[in-house]
Amino acid sequence: MKKKLIAIAVGAAMAVPAVAMADVSFYGRAHISADYLDDGADYSETNLSSNSSRLGFKGDHQINPNLEAFFQIEQQINFTTGDSDGGTDFATRDTFVGLRSNDFGAVQVGRFDSPFKVARGPANLFGDQVGDMRNLARAGDGRFDERYDNTIQYTTPTMGGFNAKLGYSMYQGEWAVEDEDSDAISMSLNYAGGPLEASLAYEKVEEDASRGERDGIRAAAAYKLTDAFKLVGFYQTLDYDGTATTTSLQRDLNTSDTYGLGGEFKIASNTALKAMWMTRDADADNADADMWVVGVEHKLDKAVRVYANYAVLDNDDNSALVPWKEARTANGTENALGEEASGFSVGLRYDF
Repeated sequence: MKKKLIAIAVGAAMAVPAVAMADVSFYGRAHISADYLDDGADYSETNLSSNSSRLGFKGDHQINPNLEAFFQIEQQINFTTGDSDGGTDFATRDTFVGLRSNDFGAVQVGRFDSPFKVARGPANLFGDQVGDMRNLARAGDGRFDERYDNTIQYTTPTMGGFNAKLGYSMYQGEWAVEDEDSDAISMSLNYAGGPLEASLAYEKVEEDASRGERDGIRAAAAYKLTDAFKLVGFYQTLDYDGTATTTSLQRDLNTSDTYGLGGEFKIASNTALKAMWMTRDADADNADADMWVVGVEHKLDKAVRVYANYAVLDNDDNSALVPWKEARTANGTENALGEEASGFSVGLRYDF
């Protein structure tokens, strides 16, 4: 349950007294799991993992009947060791400020998930869990699915179920470096209406970004065939050029097509069975990978859920992916080259 606070700003001393009211929410997520992880070679251990757990504040202020200011400050929290994203930074997750209205949409500035990253949402059945689709879709050194520094984003009003997002990251880091080209552009077209939810996105990052030049197209969709059964699909094609020192093998390993299908079936009002298959076809020889995930999730109430997942990721001889790498503190890759890596996870997620 979110706790509503009232933030009061008072004018500086000797100035005309002024009071600004803002509706501010304190929120968070505690997401932990116990996992048995096996890389198919030498590693097979049980771990505790904190999975994109977070703490944040967000709020809005009504300027006039058709204009509103809004903000969010969000920090990653590690519930298993006590660190907050390494214990050094604050506001490591989506953090921004902006203006919105029903007429022109919303403009926000800060550091937050790109439209390309958000576009996987309709097909994301196992987000932040063992079997997360990003273990294939993020593309290794290419590292798609990012939140970029110094970003300004425009979101259109929703019309007929459609809206569009256009984000532009001006540079990476604290300030722009002369003669460096590290900007990024990301955009998506999104639809939600009736039984269908879908997104189509494009992203391009320039050559002087820390991981080099790359671009990609992504499509994701979910369709409710019945009230109890939802079918999801995902497709992505990526082109990775890297930096000036990137080898042709590295480019080919990270240039890939990834696609898959999945489904969610409610066997009771608060209990669902989930399954997904995905494959990644890399340009490099013998570097493809397939992932299968099955799971069951039960919502104890609106705020608390428990789940169990089993995921297998089968690598070709030149692929070393695992199904537990992304969005988790227990994320060591060990030595899965050419192996069949697997993970069994039992988790608890509490949203407050």
